[in-house]
Amino acid sequence: MSSLPETSATRILVVGDVMLDRYWFGDVSRISPEAPVPVVKVERTEERPGGAANVARNCAALGARVALLSVVGADEAGRNLARLLRDSEIECSLHEDVNLSTTVKLRVIGRQQQLLRIDFENAPDHEILQAKLTDFQSRLAGCDVVILSDYGKGGLAHITEMIRLARAAGKKVLVDPKGDDYTRYAGATLLTPNRTEMREVVGRWKNDSELSRKANVLREELELDALLVTRSEEGMTLFSADGVAHEAALAREVYDVSGAGDTVIATVAVMLGSGLSLPEAMRQANLAAGIVVGKLGAATCSLEELKQVN
Repeated sequence: MSSLPETSATRILVVGDVMLDRYWFGDVSRISPEAPVPVVKVERTEERPGGAANVARNCAALGARVALLSVVGADEAGRNLARLLRDSEIECSLHEDVNLSTTVKLRVIGRQQQLLRIDFENAPDHEILQAKLTDFQSRLAGCDVVILSDYGKGGLAHITEMIRLARAAGKKVLVDPKGDDYTRYAGATLLTPNRTEMREVVGRWKNDSELSRKANVLREELELDALLVTRSEEGMTLFSADGVAHEAALAREVYDVSGAGDTVIATVAVMLGSGLSLPEAMRQANLAAGIVVGKLGAATCSLEELKQVN
């Protein structure tokens, strides 16, 4: 049994692409006469914060004090997202862009299985992003750890400058990356790519030693303190100047892996901010991820749930 640190005084600033996750649940009893597709009779709907907003929710669920900075549209989805976040006791600064549609991911679920996902999105306006950078600068003094959650939706156009400002202020900066150009994340404390994202950047590897070599080359090129690669059923591996640390995947029923990466970066941030070392924070993140993959959709792991598996 290991004891978890006190997290209630830990302050996390989350910046990135937020979205609204919509779920339509229904029964499937027949195939459409119009096309060979199932007919879903929708019986209930649900909305949850997604993307960086889900990262913020995960931090709050672990007891930390959380501020979220992002851009939304001046629309119903943006208003719903703000309301849901207020309910989670997250301090929000959601800049509105009248030319933007809040990103919405609509999932249609039939018989506990995702049948279809429909995405609604466009990129935010440059002027709104500039205002967000000013807001970011003013919030740095009030946080212990910064999480930059990049979903490739355009909300982190100034990420290189954000990393520079945060590091100059002495803050740890954790980045959930996207795309194949990691040079814009140079200087961050920690990057948390998944296995697929890592392959996009360094190419495939034949074995763990080749992955270790490629990861350390990338870490040194980008001047990162560490690189945490989440590897699905292979667990997660931390590469730093101190060497390689690994956590095996927890053998439990996997129901839905969506949002597991959000839980990982949130848990590492809260645990680092609360005084744990990186390897210890990774261990807790692995336990938390094992809990959320047993839940549907963008989910969280509470501090109480984490205590039960420690």
